[in-house]
Amino acid sequence: MSKIGILGTGNVGDTIGSRLIELGHSVTMGSRTNNNEKALAFVAKHGDKALAGTFAEAASFGEIIFNCTKGLGSLDALHMAGENNLKDKIIVDVSNPLDFSQGMPPSLTVSNTDSLAEEIQRAYPSSKVVKTLNTMWAGLMVNPNLINNGDHTAFISGNDTDAKNTVKEILVSFGWIDKNIIDLGDITTSRGTEMYLALWVRVMASLNTGSFNIKIVS
Repeated sequence: MSKIGILGTGNVGDTIGSRLIELGHSVTMGSRTNNNEKALAFVAKHGDKALAGTFAEAASFGEIIFNCTKGLGSLDALHMAGENNLKDKIIVDVSNPLDFSQGMPPSLTVSNTDSLAEEIQRAYPSSKVVKTLNTMWAGLMVNPNLINNGDHTAFISGNDTDAKNTVKEILVSFGWIDKNIIDLGDITTSRGTEMYLALWVRVMASLNTGSFNIKIVS
Protein backbone atom coordinates (compact mmCIF):
# COMPACT_ATOMS: atom_id res chain seq x y z
CA MET A 1 0.00 0.00 0.00
CA SER A 2 1.16 3.53 -0.76
CA LYS A 3 1.27 6.87 0.98
CA ILE A 4 -0.83 9.29 -1.08
CA GLY A 5 -0.92 13.07 -0.99
CA ILE A 6 -4.20 14.64 -2.07
CA LEU A 7 -4.08 18.29 -3.07
CA GLY A 8 -7.54 19.78 -2.75
CA THR A 9 -10.38 19.45 -0.25
CA GLY A 10 -13.39 19.52 -2.59
CA ASN A 11 -15.67 16.72 -3.68
CA VAL A 12 -13.09 15.17 -6.02
CA GLY A 13 -10.33 15.13 -3.41
CA ASP A 14 -12.66 13.74 -0.75
CA THR A 15 -14.04 11.06 -3.07
CA ILE A 16 -10.67 9.87 -4.34
CA GLY A 17 -9.04 10.09 -0.92
CA SER A 18 -11.85 8.13 0.72
CA ARG A 19 -11.63 5.38 -1.88
CA LEU A 20 -7.86 5.14 -1.52
CA ILE A 21 -8.22 4.75 2.24
CA GLU A 22 -10.89 2.10 1.72
CA LEU A 23 -8.34 0.21 -0.38
CA GLY A 24 -5.74 0.37 2.38
CA HIS A 25 -3.63 3.38 1.40
CA SER A 26 -2.67 6.15 3.81
CA VAL A 27 -3.72 9.65 2.73
CA THR A 28 -2.80 13.18 3.68
CA MET A 29 -5.20 15.81 2.39
CA GLY A 30 -3.52 19.12 1.70
CA SER A 31 -4.84 22.66 1.47
CA ARG A 32 -3.53 26.19 1.95
CA THR A 33 -3.58 25.80 5.72
CA ASN A 34 -3.09 22.86 8.08
CA ASN A 35 -6.44 23.43 9.77
CA ASN A 36 -8.76 23.52 6.77
CA GLU A 37 -12.29 22.64 7.91
CA LYS A 38 -12.97 20.17 5.08
CA ALA A 39 -9.61 18.46 5.54
CA LEU A 40 -10.21 18.08 9.26
CA ALA A 41 -13.65 16.60 8.54
CA PHE A 42 -11.95 14.14 6.18
CA VAL A 43 -9.61 13.06 8.98
CA ALA A 44 -12.49 12.75 11.45
CA LYS A 45 -14.28 10.49 9.00
CA HIS A 46 -11.33 8.17 8.39
CA GLY A 47 -9.34 8.08 11.62
CA ASP A 48 -5.70 7.06 11.69
CA LYS A 49 -5.50 6.33 7.95
CA ALA A 50 -5.94 10.05 7.19
CA LEU A 51 -4.03 13.21 7.97
CA ALA A 52 -4.59 16.87 7.16
CA GLY A 53 -1.90 19.40 6.38
CA THR A 54 -0.70 22.10 4.04
CA PHE A 55 -0.11 21.45 0.37
CA ALA A 56 3.58 21.10 1.19
CA GLU A 57 2.94 18.61 3.98
CA ALA A 58 0.67 16.50 1.77
CA ALA A 59 3.19 16.50 -1.07
CA SER A 60 6.04 15.61 1.28
CA PHE A 61 3.99 12.74 2.74
CA GLY A 62 2.85 11.29 -0.56
CA GLU A 63 4.75 8.79 -2.64
CA ILE A 64 2.11 9.56 -5.26
CA ILE A 65 0.34 12.94 -5.51
CA PHE A 66 -3.23 13.46 -6.75
CA ASN A 67 -3.93 16.98 -7.99
CA CYS A 68 -7.62 17.42 -7.17
CA THR A 69 -7.61 21.21 -7.05
CA LYS A 70 -9.68 23.40 -9.33
CA GLY A 71 -7.76 23.94 -12.55
CA LEU A 72 -7.48 27.70 -12.10
CA GLY A 73 -5.63 27.13 -8.83
CA SER A 74 -3.62 24.02 -9.68
CA LEU A 75 -0.30 25.69 -10.51
CA ASP A 76 -0.51 27.87 -7.39
CA ALA A 77 -1.28 24.82 -5.24
CA LEU A 78 1.63 22.89 -6.71
CA HIS A 79 3.91 25.89 -6.18
CA MET A 80 2.89 25.90 -2.51
CA ALA A 81 3.47 22.15 -2.39
CA GLY A 82 7.10 22.81 -3.26
CA GLU A 83 9.28 21.54 -6.06
CA ASN A 84 11.43 19.44 -3.74
CA ASN A 85 8.34 17.67 -2.40
CA LEU A 86 7.22 16.83 -5.94
CA LYS A 87 10.61 15.82 -7.33
CA ASP A 88 10.64 12.44 -9.11
CA LYS A 89 7.09 11.67 -7.94
CA ILE A 90 4.00 10.77 -9.94
CA ILE A 91 1.47 13.61 -10.10
CA VAL A 92 -1.93 12.24 -11.06
CA ASP A 93 -3.72 15.24 -12.55
CA VAL A 94 -7.52 14.91 -12.52
CA SER A 95 -8.21 18.64 -12.78
CA ASN A 96 -9.58 20.69 -15.68
CA PRO A 97 -8.79 24.31 -16.62
CA LEU A 98 -12.37 25.51 -16.32
CA ASP A 99 -13.10 29.23 -16.25
CA PHE A 100 -16.49 30.15 -14.75
CA SER A 101 -15.86 33.90 -14.78
CA GLN A 102 -18.50 34.44 -17.47
CA GLY A 103 -20.95 32.00 -15.91
CA MET A 104 -22.19 28.72 -17.33
CA PRO A 105 -21.13 26.92 -19.39
CA PRO A 106 -17.48 27.47 -18.50
CA SER A 107 -14.73 28.09 -21.03
CA LEU A 108 -11.17 26.73 -20.83
CA THR A 109 -8.21 28.82 -19.70
CA VAL A 110 -5.91 26.82 -21.98
CA SER A 111 -6.72 24.66 -25.02
CA ASN A 112 -5.88 23.64 -28.59
CA THR A 113 -2.09 24.03 -28.48
CA ASP A 114 -1.55 23.44 -24.76
CA SER A 115 -3.18 21.93 -21.69
CA LEU A 116 -3.09 22.28 -17.94
CA ALA A 117 -1.36 18.91 -17.65
CA GLU A 118 1.40 20.13 -19.98
CA GLU A 119 1.76 23.32 -17.97
CA ILE A 120 2.23 21.21 -14.84
CA GLN A 121 4.75 18.95 -16.57
CA ARG A 122 6.77 21.95 -17.79
CA ALA A 123 6.73 23.53 -14.34
CA TYR A 124 7.92 20.28 -12.70
CA PRO A 125 10.06 18.48 -15.29
CA SER A 126 11.39 15.89 -12.84
CA SER A 127 7.86 14.84 -11.87
CA LYS A 128 5.88 12.30 -13.85
CA VAL A 129 2.53 13.86 -14.68
CA VAL A 130 -0.24 11.42 -15.57
CA LYS A 131 -3.57 12.83 -16.73
CA THR A 132 -6.60 10.66 -16.10
CA LEU A 133 -10.18 10.54 -14.75
CA ASN A 134 -10.84 14.19 -15.71
CA THR A 135 -13.58 13.25 -18.20
CA MET A 136 -16.18 12.16 -15.64
CA TRP A 137 -18.02 12.84 -12.39
CA ALA A 138 -16.10 12.06 -9.21
CA GLY A 139 -18.37 9.19 -8.19
CA LEU A 140 -17.56 7.30 -11.37
CA MET A 141 -13.83 7.94 -11.01
CA VAL A 142 -13.64 5.60 -8.05
CA ASN A 143 -16.65 3.38 -8.73
CA PRO A 144 -17.14 2.73 -12.46
CA ASN A 145 -19.65 -0.02 -11.66
CA LEU A 146 -22.25 2.63 -10.89
CA ILE A 147 -23.23 2.55 -14.58
CA ASN A 148 -23.25 -0.09 -17.33
CA ASN A 149 -21.61 -2.70 -15.09
CA GLY A 150 -18.40 -0.69 -15.27
CA ASP A 151 -18.11 -1.17 -19.02
CA HIS A 152 -17.11 2.31 -20.17
CA THR A 153 -13.94 4.23 -20.92
CA ALA A 154 -11.22 6.02 -18.99
CA PHE A 155 -8.29 7.75 -20.68
CA ILE A 156 -4.70 8.15 -19.58
CA SER A 157 -1.93 10.43 -20.85
CA GLY A 158 1.68 10.90 -19.80
CA ASN A 159 5.30 10.82 -20.90
CA ASP A 160 6.47 8.07 -18.54
CA THR A 161 5.27 4.54 -19.30
CA ASP A 162 6.09 3.15 -15.86
CA ALA A 163 4.20 6.00 -14.19
CA LYS A 164 1.16 5.35 -16.38
CA ASN A 165 1.29 1.65 -15.53
CA THR A 166 1.37 2.49 -11.81
CA VAL A 167 -1.66 4.74 -12.21
CA LYS A 168 -3.45 2.09 -14.28
CA GLU A 169 -3.01 -0.31 -11.35
CA ILE A 170 -4.75 2.22 -9.09
CA LEU A 171 -7.58 2.60 -11.60
CA VAL A 172 -8.02 -1.17 -11.79
CA SER A 173 -8.19 -1.27 -7.99
CA PHE A 174 -11.00 1.30 -8.24
CA GLY A 175 -12.88 -1.18 -10.44
CA TRP A 176 -11.90 -0.07 -13.94
CA ILE A 177 -11.62 -2.83 -16.54
CA ASP A 178 -8.07 -2.83 -17.86
CA LYS A 179 -9.07 -2.96 -21.52
CA ASN A 180 -11.29 0.08 -21.01
CA ILE A 181 -8.35 2.25 -19.90
CA ILE A 182 -7.14 3.75 -23.17
CA ASP A 183 -3.57 5.06 -23.24
CA LEU A 184 -3.69 8.07 -25.55
CA GLY A 185 0.06 8.65 -25.53
CA ASP A 186 2.25 11.43 -24.20
CA ILE A 187 1.15 14.35 -22.07
CA THR A 188 0.17 16.47 -25.09
CA THR A 189 -2.78 14.12 -25.64
CA SER A 190 -4.39 15.52 -22.49
CA ARG A 191 -5.42 18.49 -24.64
CA GLY A 192 -8.16 16.29 -26.05
CA THR A 193 -9.50 15.05 -22.73
CA GLU A 194 -9.49 18.53 -21.23
CA MET A 195 -11.31 19.99 -24.26
CA TYR A 196 -13.92 17.20 -23.96
CA LEU A 197 -15.21 19.11 -20.93
CA ALA A 198 -16.89 21.55 -23.31
CA LEU A 199 -19.15 18.68 -24.37
CA TRP A 200 -19.36 17.09 -20.92
CA VAL A 201 -20.87 20.13 -19.21
CA ARG A 202 -23.51 20.40 -21.94
CA VAL A 203 -24.44 16.72 -21.69
CA MET A 204 -24.68 17.10 -17.92
CA ALA A 205 -27.04 20.04 -18.33
CA SER A 206 -29.17 18.12 -20.82
CA LEU A 207 -29.39 14.96 -18.68
CA ASN A 208 -29.52 16.85 -15.38
CA THR A 209 -26.97 14.43 -13.90
CA GLY A 210 -23.25 13.85 -13.91
CA SER A 211 -23.65 10.09 -13.65
CA PHE A 212 -22.78 9.23 -17.26
CA ASN A 213 -19.68 8.43 -19.27
CA ILE A 214 -18.59 7.54 -22.78
CA LYS A 215 -17.58 4.13 -24.12
CA ILE A 216 -15.30 3.78 -27.11
CA VAL A 217 -16.41 1.05 -29.53
CA SER A 218 -14.73 0.05 -32.79
